[in-house]
Amino acid sequence: MHALDPTHIINTYGVWGLIAVIFAESGLFFCFFLPGDSLLVTAGLLASTHKAGDVHLNLAIVLIGCVLAAVIGDQVGYLFGRNVGPPLFSRPESRFFKPKHLNRAQDYLDERGARMIVLARFIPGVRTFTPIVAGASKMRYALFLPVDMLGGTLWICGVTLAGFALGSSVSNIDEYLVPIFLAVIVISAIPLVLEIRRARREEASTPSPPS
Repeated sequence: MHALDPTHIINTYGVWGLIAVIFAESGLFFCFFLPGDSLLVTAGLLASTHKAGDVHLNLAIVLIGCVLAAVIGDQVGYLFGRNVGPPLFSRPESRFFKPKHLNRAQDYLDERGARMIVLARFIPGVRTFTPIVAGASKMRYALFLPVDMLGGTLWICGVTLAGFALGSSVSNIDEYLVPIFLAVIVISAIPLVLEIRRARREEASTPSPPS
């Protein structure tokens, strides 16, 4: 069984393993590859069922613990970016550091600022680097914190409760986990894609200043 398989992680490490992964994926740049979305869907499924051999999770504990982990993880990322600053953008690509994710996150922040903090939560990879970029670009903490709390709460609750609802209404739901995970990622990306398209249309319709 793959070490990053969501069911394996939760069955092996329980709710604390789930919380640790959400924290790491939210705030540690070298953990961008962790399966946050699929873990939350799986946690919701396991909270809704009592399948033999699988851990049964308490939904309230999952939601509260993961929201706290996501928000606290982002504060770590923000502080890291603020302290490390611009040199972070000139790091060479390595196995655990992908400049393209960092650059994408900065593009989103440049286009829509605080709104992107919320939307980027739903995009794997981008959500890991967004708080780092916010810190590196000296985004006001008084602005970053409330929008980050909103984004973290919407992401955790939305994805987890979607898994819980599916587990409660669809029999043998575990047979469809892979397409469910893919659907969650695609659906989560839609608001961000629409926002970026809207921003580009606004830029295209804005007349250029006279030379």
